[in-house]
Amino acid sequence: MAAPTLQQPGFLLANLKADSSNKPLLQRCQDLVKIIDEYPAKELHTIFPWLVECVFGSLDGVIAGWNLRLLHPRNSEYNVVMDFLNPSGPMMKLVYKLQAEEYKYEIPVNYLPGPVKACIQEGVLPDCPLFHNKLQFPPSGLLMLNLALNPFEFFMFNFAFCLITPKSYPQGQHGSTTDSAYFMLVDTYLKYFLPSEGSVPPSPFSDSRGSVTAPSARSSSVSFSGYGVHSPSLLKHHIFHQPSVNADPAAQEIWRSETLLQMFVEIWLHHYSLEMYQKLQSPQVKLALLQYRLSMSSMPCQPHAPPGSGTLHTYQEPFSPTEEHVLVVRLLVKHLHGFSNSLKPEQLSSSPSAHSHTHTSPLEEFKRVVVQRFVQQKLYLFLQHCFGHWPLDASFRAVMETWLSYIQPWRYTGEKSNPQPDQNRTVPDKWESFVQENLLVYTKLFQVFLNRAVRTDLVNAKNALMVFRVAKVFAQPNLAEMIQKGEQLFLEPEHVLHHRQPRGYLTPSQGGSFLSSRQRVVTDVVFRVKSQVYALEGQDCQYKQMFGTELRGAVMKLIQIIAQARQTAKRISDHSNEVAANTSFLSWFGLGSPDLNNTFSGAEPEESGECLKKTHEFLDRALENLCQIFKLNQGQLTQLISNLSSSQDDGNCKQLPDCIPGESGLILTDLGRRQIMNGLRRFDIQYQGDPELQPIRSYENALLVRLFYRISSLLNERFGGHMYALCSRPDFLGRLGRHYLTDPDLTAKVKHSPLTRRTLERNRQPRLSLRLLASYRTLLLLLLLYTCGALLSLDPVSSTLLILTGGFLYGLLMTLFGDKLKTH
Repeated sequence: MAAPTLQQPGFLLANLKADSSNKPLLQRCQDLVKIIDEYPAKELHTIFPWLVECVFGSLDGVIAGWNLRLLHPRNSEYNVVMDFLNPSGPMMKLVYKLQAEEYKYEIPVNYLPGPVKACIQEGVLPDCPLFHNKLQFPPSGLLMLNLALNPFEFFMFNFAFCLITPKSYPQGQHGSTTDSAYFMLVDTYLKYFLPSEGSVPPSPFSDSRGSVTAPSARSSSVSFSGYGVHSPSLLKHHIFHQPSVNADPAAQEIWRSETLLQMFVEIWLHHYSLEMYQKLQSPQVKLALLQYRLSMSSMPCQPHAPPGSGTLHTYQEPFSPTEEHVLVVRLLVKHLHGFSNSLKPEQLSSSPSAHSHTHTSPLEEFKRVVVQRFVQQKLYLFLQHCFGHWPLDASFRAVMETWLSYIQPWRYTGEKSNPQPDQNRTVPDKWESFVQENLLVYTKLFQVFLNRAVRTDLVNAKNALMVFRVAKVFAQPNLAEMIQKGEQLFLEPEHVLHHRQPRGYLTPSQGGSFLSSRQRVVTDVVFRVKSQVYALEGQDCQYKQMFGTELRGAVMKLIQIIAQARQTAKRISDHSNEVAANTSFLSWFGLGSPDLNNTFSGAEPEESGECLKKTHEFLDRALENLCQIFKLNQGQLTQLISNLSSSQDDGNCKQLPDCIPGESGLILTDLGRRQIMNGLRRFDIQYQGDPELQPIRSYENALLVRLFYRISSLLNERFGGHMYALCSRPDFLGRLGRHYLTDPDLTAKVKHSPLTRRTLERNRQPRLSLRLLASYRTLLLLLLLYTCGALLSLDPVSSTLLILTGGFLYGLLMTLFGDKLKTH
């Protein structure tokens, strides 16, 4: 970065660094406001990199900065930070002040997103004009390359990079909420620099020429003409031949808007796997690399290249976006849709060629192409990466909602009159071109979502909601037909393109025909759809139709899993109701079941009561929407569900999952795991450890449990040998001892649950257990017995002897007649 050259600014920087550790944030901001107003740009120039690092943190994450991602409105410093970083606030005033003097600040290429960095290290200039004419070449080699950015670009780069910088947050804090200072600043910057109404406010500072120049004006090879993906030249420029940047007077109005958007897109979305990076290397890029290497080998003085550069394997970037990252990307997508849809109807309907001759402002032209030109490809790759690598849990909702926001631009038109329910809202025909140009975002990502859904626990209400949301969106009237038409255009025979006529057609008034004009339009649409798919998936892609036979089979498989989940949710709900009905005041007297092991193992806290009702509702409506999307026969679907319901009777549910015996017990097979995940079968989960060490129940006194455990442990340790000898006798005394000192139901309990042989033998050892006396039910029963004894004029000792005698007689009778009672 730029180093201080004057002594006075050096003292200014030293004082600010000292104040940063001694003064509170409010006082520091007040001092900075005075310094920005009073000091000239020449002195502010040297403190700017340090100030940006203090605010946003260092690029390597060592310095946390102001922790904008953890700052919330309830924090006292929130308003101070928001005012200081406001687009019209002191920090942006400093940026514009330095911008007028055309200062430059350096960013190491190593901090660029993996694909961009790999492209530069390959010796190829990235497509994005943001990096054109800004690379600096030190003599130490390509790995030490730097980008020379102007103050506005430098500020926005650090602001955008703050989102993806790995930071260690304090325990108990996280940065996933949408009311943080960072999230609100992103929203504020988008509304200010990409306004739906009006224009971007001008800079308050100007240079000697009268205006702040647009230092990153578009090159002549990059323009906004046309609508769709920019068609690059046959060979990309390598980095030692950067194209010259020509000043464009018309770009003065929107250069800040364009720079902000490019920074956000490049930093937040330009990440994907090594496989995807290699897949996107077209033959043209490989040919450019070959020519670059040949030209470099013929140079007498070659710059030092690091080991491994010049190969496609130099890109190794582990990329795992956070939920906060995805939520910010969704905010960007929603705003860009609203920004693009604010284009005036007369300008939207005009053709690009005619539009170029009118007096349309650059901002309006920017609205026309902003989504397709800047966002489409990188957002598709970003979503595809998230779909393939995100965990199979409810946190995927953020990714799913980002995808659904992008494929529904008609939701962000700003039209409030006569609103219709989402289910009955017909997609207007004017969005047909958007659907066709984003065909893969609809079809390919839907197929990936389908593969995720069949591996997800749909009994969980949150997962069921996601399936319902996706089915509801694709079931909107007219959308499925638009997707089918787009697929038909892509599957047009190749000879249509080979016989495509040139674009210089005559209009009917010039001697042409309406027939030739219509043929040109259809052919251009086919070409546009094919070029979009090939640009995203490569020339050798194997396209799978969304409404083809293969995907239809996958949909039927999902329907079966949904039906199974419905049955499982119903069974869990019924069982929970039975358990709740059996839990009554009578259980205090021992007439109910005190064993908490009777709870249904498939039920989780979020899957009970109202949540199970919601699960059933979501899955029912998802089935209806899937039938509507894929034109499924309702009668066949009903028969399928009824057959599935009849096959899953109670006897089947009580069977064990598919297992194989192992040294440590039963081992689940893949089929068994799938049976458990879908709720088809389950283990009878019970406590298998030491009965004396079970968790203290709600109906037990914790103090008495611990006291009786110590007493019983002392007795078992001292008389354990005598207990074992007694229980080992084959006569009546041995049977009586086993009744009191062992658990006769232990063997039956472990038949239906995995248990090691060592644990089983340990639990079979005879022992005295006094834990029953710590139960509130037992204490209440003893209190009633002593009360009855008092009413019968019995003293406590007599009542105690009577109770012990009754207990002994009960054990004697159970020993004599217990086996006969079990047979009956």
